[in-house]
Amino acid sequence: MILRAMMRNALLLGGFAVLATGLTAGFHAMTADRIEAARKAGLARTLDTVLPPTAYDNDLTVPAGTLQAAALGHVTPEPLWRASREGQPVAVVFPVTAADGYSGRIRLLVAIRPSGELAGVRVLSHRETPGLGDAIETGKSGWIHGFDGKRLGSPPLAGWQVRKDGGEFDQFTGATITPRAVVHAVRDALLYFQSHRESLLAATPPARSRHD
Repeated sequence: MILRAMMRNALLLGGFAVLATGLTAGFHAMTADRIEAARKAGLARTLDTVLPPTAYDNDLTVPAGTLQAAALGHVTPEPLWRASREGQPVAVVFPVTAADGYSGRIRLLVAIRPSGELAGVRVLSHRETPGLGDAIETGKSGWIHGFDGKRLGSPPLAGWQVRKDGGEFDQFTGATITPRAVVHAVRDALLYFQSHRESLLAATPPARSRHD
């Protein structure tokens, strides 16, 4: 009797396990598409902050490759996006990290046009002091928009400093380290683009339009 009861309980437990596994797999299958759609929508919104969606017609949510460069503060491979319009490149977008922020690493997203002109720069993440260093966020000030349209030579290389260091970019009252780190990181991104322009623009980006 005891053995029979144990076998019955084992079969019941096994049945519950199989049922739970099936339900979990089914739930995952039903939600996977929604999760992927939400991920792509969030990525598109982030990319659109540095490059207007009307500027390109390819699917920018699909990276064109990866990039790992010490000069850009990368410690692991980072995604590289290439925006195009009618088959012609209009910008490359990639993350850059300033390791020398006041409170640690500052991750940026930088978009550069084929001419070497900055299309936009935005902060992805940081741990800077609220009320001081967080002025690099668009929600706190318009400081980050000061990079729009800039390139190497405009200002000259020596001008890619905060004003306190003799450059052409404003620092924040009581917080110089944060903007200094961001300015240097953006400058390094432009220098890297200048040295690797052909390879960064060479590959054909995904052709499927994200606006279909």
